[in-house]
Amino acid sequence: MIQFIYAGRAYKRLIYFAFLWTCVCFLVFRLATNPRDKSYDYLGLNSGPLLTNPGGQRGLLQNNPLDYVTGFVSYHSATTSKSSKVSNGFNNFQQVDSSDQNFVSQQPKVQVDTSPTLNEQEILLQLANVSNLPLAYWNKIRKRPKNSKSNVLGGGETCRVEFPSLFELDYNNIYWQKAETSNGSFYLYGAYYDDRWRGGPLPSVRILAMIDRVKPPPTYCLLWFDSIAGPIVSQATYTYGWYSKWGNYKDGLLQPYVINCKVPRIKGFPKKTTPAPDSISLVESKCQKPRNNLRVFNNRPEVKQDFAVCVKGLDFLHEDLSVRLIEWIELLKILGAKKIFLYEMEIHSNISKVLHYYQNQGIVELTPITLPGDQPNLPGFRHLYLKNKLTAKRQNELIPYNDCLYRNLYSYSYLALLDIDEVIMPIQHNNWSELMGVVERESLKEKNYSRASYNVRNAYFLDDLGVGEQQMKHTGHEPGIPTYLHMLQHVYRSRNYTKPGQYVKCFHNTERVVSLHNHFPLNCFGSCTTYSINTTLAHLQHYRKDCVGPLKNSCKTDFRIYTTRDTTIWKYKDELIANSNAALSQLGFFESPSNEHQATLQTQQKPPTILPQSALSSSSSSSSSSSLSSSSLSSSPLGSIWSSASLGS
Repeated sequence: MIQFIYAGRAYKRLIYFAFLWTCVCFLVFRLATNPRDKSYDYLGLNSGPLLTNPGGQRGLLQNNPLDYVTGFVSYHSATTSKSSKVSNGFNNFQQVDSSDQNFVSQQPKVQVDTSPTLNEQEILLQLANVSNLPLAYWNKIRKRPKNSKSNVLGGGETCRVEFPSLFELDYNNIYWQKAETSNGSFYLYGAYYDDRWRGGPLPSVRILAMIDRVKPPPTYCLLWFDSIAGPIVSQATYTYGWYSKWGNYKDGLLQPYVINCKVPRIKGFPKKTTPAPDSISLVESKCQKPRNNLRVFNNRPEVKQDFAVCVKGLDFLHEDLSVRLIEWIELLKILGAKKIFLYEMEIHSNISKVLHYYQNQGIVELTPITLPGDQPNLPGFRHLYLKNKLTAKRQNELIPYNDCLYRNLYSYSYLALLDIDEVIMPIQHNNWSELMGVVERESLKEKNYSRASYNVRNAYFLDDLGVGEQQMKHTGHEPGIPTYLHMLQHVYRSRNYTKPGQYVKCFHNTERVVSLHNHFPLNCFGSCTTYSINTTLAHLQHYRKDCVGPLKNSCKTDFRIYTTRDTTIWKYKDELIANSNAALSQLGFFESPSNEHQATLQTQQKPPTILPQSALSSSSSSSSSSSLSSSSLSSSPLGSIWSSASLGS
């Protein structure tokens, strides 16, 4: 038993001794190690030529001192104490580094947007002019106390109304806001200040809206001012932007409305210096916290120009009408349109390219728009929806038309609502300004007051005219006129105009109209008076494949068989060809650099290059004459032509 005890103690001593010896060896090893050398492990220098000593023996990185000038390890030969740098290893490292640099320099450069990230203020500034949000006003109002008293119009009661945070509003389909009431939903698009003197002693703020009621419930407007602590409350009234006989006149379907909010005189401000509201909210009860807030547009340019054009939401996702569009825009510029306002739903990429080209020139303003409420906005399917819901389509179109009106009340004297296949053509004059100078004088002779609108009658310039054996189609083109300029090529029209008042287009007087329809004003200050411009002075040239839907049954008997040659447009031929080809060339629509972009083009030139699904093709027709002729189409040498897309009524 005693022997076992002594043997156990001996083993313990041996274990203790081995442990202590291991610790001593580890400590000596660590003291002999240079810790700085570890930093080079990540470079992969623990092996290879840099770790081979001159004698060919493998060396330990830890046992060789650093050269702090070069940053590389010095090695000592076994036969001498003199240190030497490993020049071969260093050269090899340089070669690797040099090859890496060459590899990097040969890589293609990646174009990445390195612009700094925008902060909140910069984002708000960027959005300030492209949305209906009162961003500038909200920035100021956020610094004030949340609760403020609001004065109720026509009474002494007061209540506390909190200005809504823009992050808590009810948004709908990107560009709309929603006001929910106990008896209907309001979808609000835009708000506009209107102080035209014909509107009465008090100015108004007008809101464009779609409402799912034919008779909306009573509502109130909260008018917010930068210079006033709280909102002013005003009773809302409604102007219906549709006729019940046109259909869709029932609750549950969205109806177009102009909501009118009078701006009362404010105590402390002289009558003529009452400020315009900065933003507006629509509520069901006076002291209700609003869930919507729209910026009030109040554009006041220094100079009011004469003519602008408004175009409804473009819906051409798969139709490449880019070349047609260039010719149309260039013609409107020649006629005197100072700006063209278009609304975008879904468009072909080439159309987008064209519109952004002209937007950069300042001649076009393109505004995206969606359908409100539960209507579909999926590209492609929205097109099918509008095609199958034609009445709803017409109702939705009234929003961009009237947005264009109210944004430009003080910018232009006349607005023309046109589709991109329509042109108001002066017959005896060179431009719209000369035309309207004569028209205004003639109208005043008839009745001594200005009209709300001045209308022109519709003439069809169809892709092909005549019927049966007499149906003649365009095949050729006249020398000097490119085949791809559709309007210049199509100089045969229906001799008959559509009936007076039907399918007309107008110059709308911005001093008198309150709401617009595609063809004429719906509501005006006083009655919506109109003056019909004599067809010897002007008419609407409407370039279509066929007559509009309601006239298709009578198209043959009323329009196709009665034809005439009309080359009025040719008085702009040289300028229009030169300008159109300059735009086509700059946009890269020609197949290859050639003389095609010159002002005078020959008959063998190639058409612009466009995508395969294009609705465009080469077109032709005509003979060279610069005056209006009454010769019949049946006597002209015409053949076949491509069929253009139908662009609307």
